Amino acid sequence: MGWLSAGDGYEVTLVEGRVAARATSGRAAGRQLKSLPRALKDHPEVDRLRRFAEWLDRHAARCVAQVDSWMVSSLPVPTGLLARVWPDEAWQSALRDLAVVGDDPDEVGLLRGATEDGELRLVNLDGETVRLSPRTVTLPHPVLLPDLDDIREFAAELGVVQRVEQIHRATWQRPGDLDPEATEIREFAGGSFRSRFALAARAGSLGYRVTGGYSTARVSDGGRTVEASVWIGEPYWEDSVETGALTWRGQNGRAVPLREVGPVAWSEGMRMAAALYAGRDIEKGKNA
Repeated sequence: MGWLSAGDGYEVTLVEGRVAARATSGRAAGRQLKSLPRALKDHPEVDRLRRFAEWLDRHAARCVAQVDSWMVSSLPVPTGLLARVWPDEAWQSALRDLAVVGDDPDEVGLLRGATEDGELRLVNLDGETVRLSPRTVTLPHPVLLPDLDDIREFAAELGVVQRVEQIHRATWQRPGDLDPEATEIREFAGGSFRSRFALAARAGSLGYRVTGGYSTARVSDGGRTVEASVWIGEPYWEDSVETGALTWRGQNGRAVPLREVGPVAWSEGMRMAAALYAGRDIEKGKNA
């Protein structure tokens, strides 16, 4: 953005999300100052820029959250919508280099651009730039991506860094030898925390909802919405707690048998349970 007048002798602007100033007279005229002069700290223009920077941060976070939701659900996204939001730097940052699938589920490319008329520019796994204009595309969850290892290797060669974790997202595959009656996983149960507050705070910092005594993640998997949940202790419990079992429940509130949990819901539930467990208190002398 451009420089704005801020009283006699100074102009201000946003540089990498922070208010910066430069002098308009004297020896330093035209040069950005290392710090904001004291005379500008309470200037109305500076205050407006700070509030604008806060709005930009919130907007960027909302863009990332929305794109993450599209990716986790693997639902079709209108190509025209991607084209409309692409000029916005926050949307572009969230979308750039995501693996995208159009009409052919076996043709995967990394998103590099979108035109006003709804054409997408992708880099395919052969390193070639291709242009697609399907009515909708999906940003698949990594467990649904064909040849995920090849995609990860290709992305590493290109030095791809995704704002929304997709290609390098931790994934879990559902075992094929599950008990038909089983409804819970205890692989990540028993992680000890000094307090329920500490465990709930970890869940919140990881982006999970805390509802009652559970950390939860709602996932749309193959058109079916399920909620993965991990027991984290009774609310307001002040003593130490341990992570409990991981379960999945349908929209009717009933437990879903493990054999019926879809691949995305399984992976995301296990990802949540593992992330919570990783923050547990470990006694000295014991292996992590």
